[in-house]
Amino acid sequence: MSCLETIADYGLRSLGIGERLLPRSDFTLCQQVTLIGSGMLWNIYFGALALVSGFALATMVAVGKASDNIVARKLSEWFVFLFRGSPLFIQFFFAYFLFLSLKQVVPWMGAFSSAWAGALVVLFLNTAAYSGEIFYGALRTVPKGDLEAAEAYGITGWTKFRRITWPTMLRLAWPAYTNEAIFLFHATTLVFFTGFPARQQKGDALYYAQYFADKTFNPFVPYPILAGYFILLTLVIIGIMGAMNRRLNRHLPQAAGRRPRLLPQIIR
Repeated sequence: MSCLETIADYGLRSLGIGERLLPRSDFTLCQQVTLIGSGMLWNIYFGALALVSGFALATMVAVGKASDNIVARKLSEWFVFLFRGSPLFIQFFFAYFLFLSLKQVVPWMGAFSSAWAGALVVLFLNTAAYSGEIFYGALRTVPKGDLEAAEAYGITGWTKFRRITWPTMLRLAWPAYTNEAIFLFHATTLVFFTGFPARQQKGDALYYAQYFADKTFNPFVPYPILAGYFILLTLVIIGIMGAMNRRLNRHLPQAAGRRPRLLPQIIR
C-alpha cells in the first residue's frame, strides 16, 4: 500500500470515514503520521469551539467580578474558584459521571456522555474561568484617563464599554490570553484518557500515538510525531492570535516593530 492510499484510507478515520480496522502489524511511518494527524481533527475541534464559546462567557465573568452587584460578583468569583481550583482531569471524570446520572432522568442528556459534547462542555467552562480571570485583571488596569475622556465626550453606559473599555481590556489581556489558547489546545489531549470513551476507536491524536507505542513497543516514533503536530498547531495559533493582536493595536505607534539599529547611538 502506497502512502497516498494510506492517506485516502486513514486520513479521516477519526471521524468514521474510511477504513474501519486499524493496522495490526508492519506499521509504516506513513500510517503513523496519517492516523495521528487524523486524530488531531478532534483536538482542533475541541480547542477551537471551546475557545470561541468560552470567550463570550469569559467576558461576562470578568464584568461580573468587577460589578458592584454582589450577586453577580460572588457568582463570578465562585465560578472562577471552582474551575481554577480543581484539576481539569478530575473535572472530566466528574462531568462524565454527572451526565450519565442525568441521562437516567433526562434521556436527551445522554448525548453529553459522549466526548464530542460532554468533554467540550468541560473545556468550555474551564477556559472561560481562566480567561475570565485574565480579562478581569486587564479590566482593572484600563486607564482611568481613557474612561474620563470618553465621559467628557458624552460617551457613557454600554457605548463606553463597547467602544472604550472592552477594546482596551482585550488589548491589555491579549498576550496572556494567547498563552491560555495554547494551553487549551494542549489540554485537549486529556479528553480520551478520562471517563469519556473513544467509541469505535475514533480517538484523538494521543489515542493513536499510544496505540502505535503499545503495538510497536517503541514510543520514540509516534510521540515525536504527536509533538510535531502540536508544535505546528501552536505556530498556527500564535500566527492567528498575533494577527488579531496587531489588529487590536493598529491605532498605536509601531515603534516596537521597527528594525533595531545595527550600531549603538553613540556612534554617529
